Amino acid sequence: MSRRVCIVTGVGPGTGAACVRRFAKDYDVALIARNRERLEAVARDLPGAQVFPCDVSDAAAFRSTLEEIRSRMGAPEVAVHNAVGGAFGNFLDVESSVLQKNFEVNTLGLLHLGQVVAPDMIAKGHGSIVVTGNTAAWRGVAHFAGFAPTKAAQRILAESMARHLGPLGVHVSYVAIDAVIDLPWTRKRWADKPDEFFCKPDDIAEECFRLAHQPKSAWTFSSVVRPFGENWTMLS
Repeated sequence: MSRRVCIVTGVGPGTGAACVRRFAKDYDVALIARNRERLEAVARDLPGAQVFPCDVSDAAAFRSTLEEIRSRMGAPEVAVHNAVGGAFGNFLDVESSVLQKNFEVNTLGLLHLGQVVAPDMIAKGHGSIVVTGNTAAWRGVAHFAGFAPTKAAQRILAESMARHLGPLGVHVSYVAIDAVIDLPWTRKRWADKPDEFFCKPDDIAEECFRLAHQPKSAWTFSSVVRPFGENWTMLS
């Protein structure tokens, strides 16, 4: 018999790949990102993993890809929306097209994902949608004008989905990462920082997996993760 199915969007070298590896222990995982070569590298040693190159900001292509996954692999029981569009710039400098593009990935991408996968979850009476975010969803920092508004909208959309889907047996959760994620390029950029400054992708993935499997009597919507050495940048 085939195993349960999980979708992970935004599969890059960090959190996305870590989520794929963690869920692949128990699920057949559909990997979504724009770069086929990167997807195939992550999926290579994971039986049951299948790659689906797609630009999440292209609504028609994304929805078509999600339907293809449903047809080829079965209806997913878990979906992790990790795709992210980001940019630096204050509101005087940022191009409106940048804000629009990030909104299409971060917020509309979640909307399209939920609209395609939730009906099957509702029919079964269970399922989980996990959204990865960060503290930009709560704070309008000056140089995040092209990014923070889309993450705030994403968090509010996720909460709206959780309030609608919860009574129907489907869990929606939001994981805010209050840290710099441990990647080769971040290690290089913050070369003077100690290990406790960085949040490990595998540990973030473990939190996503935990949230996706919580008992219905004690669901978490908002989870904030940070390394023990982090100076908190938000009050949650």
